[in-house]
Amino acid sequence: MGALENSAPAMDEKEVLAVAEAALEDIGAIRKEIGAVIFGQQSVVEHTLLTILSGGHALLVGVPGLAKTKLVATLGTVLGLDNNRIQFTPDLMPSDILGSEVMDQDESGKRSFRFIPGPVFTQLLMADEINRASPRTQSALLQAMQEYHVTIAGHDHGLPRPFHVLATQNPLEQEGTYPLPEAQLDRFLMQVDVHYPEQDAERRILLETTGTEEATARPILAGNRIQEIQSLVRRMPVSEQVVDAILALVRAARPGNGNADTDRNVAWGPGPRAGQAMMLCVRARALYDGRLAPSVDDVYALAQPILQHRMALTFAARAEGVHIRDVIAALVKIRGGA
Repeated sequence: MGALENSAPAMDEKEVLAVAEAALEDIGAIRKEIGAVIFGQQSVVEHTLLTILSGGHALLVGVPGLAKTKLVATLGTVLGLDNNRIQFTPDLMPSDILGSEVMDQDESGKRSFRFIPGPVFTQLLMADEINRASPRTQSALLQAMQEYHVTIAGHDHGLPRPFHVLATQNPLEQEGTYPLPEAQLDRFLMQVDVHYPEQDAERRILLETTGTEEATARPILAGNRIQEIQSLVRRMPVSEQVVDAILALVRAARPGNGNADTDRNVAWGPGPRAGQAMMLCVRARALYDGRLAPSVDDVYALAQPILQHRMALTFAARAEGVHIRDVIAALVKIRGGA
């Protein structure tokens, strides 16, 4: 199968291999360092890292106490990124996130406005319990996530690059929350479900986090190196077979495209942004696994975290106890995925 053309300047084979090998070595070091601090949760670490390597944002969904905050702090240290944390609450205002202008007066009495940046001006932002903030505050973060700048008093202020948002959400306690609108959910490259750790991992947590010393992460990369790897991900070739698999899966998840289960259970399905996310993430997954090109298996492996927050079930399906993960699993099975 032929590979898609990329707009980036062409590199000769030796240069491609040298760049890829350096990236593989860096990714291996990142995985090892994170594994020394975060025990178990391999799929969570993988999907979160794939999100960053793809240049996107992730929504981490899980009950409290599963090391979501620690994962974000560890990633910031290991990847050499400045990081901030915002605890979202119902009374949080957009200016608490973005910043605001204040009036200064110099010695001569001349007054002028000065912009004080908010915590969003960082490279890795943890938005803790994002669904507890009002829609007004959520929409302020939406512009930053999509456009990589914020507008205050008519002036644009660019955000540091790279810029990634890792938001958390508690799936159980919904009282006093504001569910994220579909438009903002679609801006998250992946929804990463954080489950309870396996028994062996939990045993290690008990033994290694309750003593006098606790493992801490060390910086492995600098922020500009992450951007270089992100550029490499976009240069990786994608075969027509993989592109066809992405198109077939995304389109089958939409009602009215000839799939009876989808027509019966899905109210609305993923848009083109889901396919764009898949194109980036399958490349990143291949590189994460030490390969220089993605396969159809990568498409099926990433179907759930990329599609589940971009689809909605019908009322009848919800009443019957159908879950969106079941619908996606059936679509993958039909297409020969595991």
